[in-house]
Amino acid sequence: MSIDWQRMHRAVEAAAEAVAARRAPSAEAARRILQERAEALATPPRAESEEETLSVLEFRLAYERYGIESGYVAEVCPIRAYTQLPCTPPLVFGVVNVRGRIATVLDLRRLFELPEGGISDLNKVILLRGEGGGFGILADAVTGIRSVPVSALQAELSTFTGVRRDWLRGVTPDQVAVLDAEKLLKDPKLVINEQPGG
Repeated sequence: MSIDWQRMHRAVEAAAEAVAARRAPSAEAARRILQERAEALATPPRAESEEETLSVLEFRLAYERYGIESGYVAEVCPIRAYTQLPCTPPLVFGVVNVRGRIATVLDLRRLFELPEGGISDLNKVILLRGEGGGFGILADAVTGIRSVPVSALQAELSTFTGVRRDWLRGVTPDQVAVLDAEKLLKDPKLVINEQPGG
């Protein structure tokens, strides 16, 4: 069986010309496309939604994922050196020195009755700030910042009881428990006011 190479070349050239003709619009079509693009660019962008969102810093405590509103976060720093304090409740992990400022660090794992692990390079201190001051929260790891629609937050989770429910702002569809930073900062249970021998 012999192949007619000239016929094959003509067929390929014809196909290439047909494809080029389809890709190159006519002058009228090109003008219309450019006009539509110009109108689209001239139209001011519309807000897709006026829905309220929260900027949330996400972190891990043991095997659970938590978030806290980033507006209350002063900074996140590694936990290099800390000092444990006598005469403080188990909730107090210790204090850290952040550029000459001493900050109390709370271990919410103890309060939430979560398993505690050792301290590693992944552990971070999330320093919170509010009207009356602030403190740090020990996190097993900080995983990033995300935007969460307020309407997507589930109000309650059956597994959250006691203080966890008191401090809960809501739970995202992918099971991140967003804590209410304002309630945390104002909660008298988190004010350390013990005296030695008292």
